[in-house]
Amino acid sequence: MTKFRAMIGGTAALFATPALAQADASSAGGATRRVVVVPYIEATQILAADLSGDSNVLTYTSLAAGVDAAVATARVNGQLSYRYERRFSYDDDIGDTDIHSGLARVDAQLTRNLSLEAGGIATRSRSDIRGAAPGVLVGNVSNIAQVYAVYGGPSFNAQSGDVVVNANYRLGYTKVETPTFGTTATGGQRLDYYDDSVGHTATASAGFRPGTLLPVGLTASAGYDRETAGQLSQRYEGYFGRGDALLPVSPYVALTAGVGYEKIETSQKDALVDATGVPVLDSDGRFRTAPGSPRRIAYRTDGLYYDAGVIWRPNRRTSVAARVGERYGSLSFTGTATYQASKDVGLAVNVYDGVQTFGRQLRTGLANLPTSFISPSQGFAQQFNGCVFGATGAAPGGCLDDVFQSISTSSYRARGIDAVLVATRGRNTFGGGIGYASRKLYAPDGAPGLVVSGLEDESYYGQLYYGRSLSAVSGLNATAFVNYFETQLGGQSGGQSGDQPGSGLIATGDDGVWSYGATGTYYHNFGRLGTTASLGLYSFKVGDFDSDWSAQALLGARYQF
Repeated sequence: MTKFRAMIGGTAALFATPALAQADASSAGGATRRVVVVPYIEATQILAADLSGDSNVLTYTSLAAGVDAAVATARVNGQLSYRYERRFSYDDDIGDTDIHSGLARVDAQLTRNLSLEAGGIATRSRSDIRGAAPGVLVGNVSNIAQVYAVYGGPSFNAQSGDVVVNANYRLGYTKVETPTFGTTATGGQRLDYYDDSVGHTATASAGFRPGTLLPVGLTASAGYDRETAGQLSQRYEGYFGRGDALLPVSPYVALTAGVGYEKIETSQKDALVDATGVPVLDSDGRFRTAPGSPRRIAYRTDGLYYDAGVIWRPNRRTSVAARVGERYGSLSFTGTATYQASKDVGLAVNVYDGVQTFGRQLRTGLANLPTSFISPSQGFAQQFNGCVFGATGAAPGGCLDDVFQSISTSSYRARGIDAVLVATRGRNTFGGGIGYASRKLYAPDGAPGLVVSGLEDESYYGQLYYGRSLSAVSGLNATAFVNYFETQLGGQSGGQSGDQPGSGLIATGDDGVWSYGATGTYYHNFGRLGTTASLGLYSFKVGDFDSDWSAQALLGARYQF
């Protein structure tokens, strides 16, 4: 990951900032106003060694340009970390590559009643859940696609007497480029490649708190959600309306219950197939849409749903909410828990259940990330495709592993849990994330070329981060991760291919896929010039096959303007 230690929230800086585009400390209202913009250019030399098989060693040069920015004012809070990288090969062992990586989140209070929220991400993600699961993305990596997503929109909040009214609208766009694969055929039936999608979400609610108009608080809400995808003319459309009641039973505990109506429908057109039933591909390797194909229903629910739960808030720093009910034709569990032990220590837990698409789930995960986050110092390219840790205990962060376990072109029911912990102690910063995700995939029954209908996949993941500022101009950081993937999608085990360990191994329906590794980085800044040294170790394993190990090393220099 590249450098940008969050400068907001009282955390210790992991790098010295030689140039500030604007920095204004104001005592008005006791608030600190800060706007920091640090553009940079960077050159690195990278080595990747295969520790298994034929022990290939790759070396290449990377040139990059990027910007790290943060803003914290009375009305605006946000952060941006973006990097463009170009890799140059010395021979034919590795191709020249363009890589975009970055994360942005901003909240702006435009007026007393109107606010604006926006976010964006550029990263690389695993494509086929049956295939390779690269963790350190250097060298020739298989089964990886470049992903972009942005979202934004206004929110309105007002109060009339005891009634509070809320409304918001979000517009989002997601784009996925064609994934990379090794030279060996992946085996199993071919899965489609995601292309792009545009989503619209609008919600509104009105309600009052307990003890105002009635002893019980009541809220009525409604919403509309629509996403259209370029691949096979896929569509997600959902309506909902519901009412909720909140009844305090003690100073710290309240009971809640709700009932509503919803209609969700996902649909698509058929893939064009040849005489043998194999999908016909376009120039980008995606399924072509059959001319004149009718629209087929992949998933539909239409009717009432309900849930009930409890809310526990023993103090200002602790909040727990849990619900259980009937939804999507089965039991549904959701909940959240947050605990802020201090300004610099926080924990967040999220239990979720919903019908999703890749684009919708990615934009939802992006919206749940904090506006001030940790972006570790220079080293292996920043990825932002796992857990993102917040810069303060008030907003510990969130994980995107649930959506990035693989890129699904189908709609699915997503269920799981994740937890994030962040803590700062003096010069030390710790972060940890862990979770479980399950998806049940939907597709029209009997649709030609499609093999995912009713099948399930799941993943378990964990990630650790440690950063320490050794001095005003130097420091180190380290990350460790482990992932496990399992799917009912069929495949067949292929041989090794390309120059990346495990790039040609494909899991069968009975095989699990392991991915684990660690990286460490030391950096030292000399004024505007920063230097970096990084080491990495990564392993990948499919089923009963032997683990493939690889090691990475990096030396780099960065000039900050």
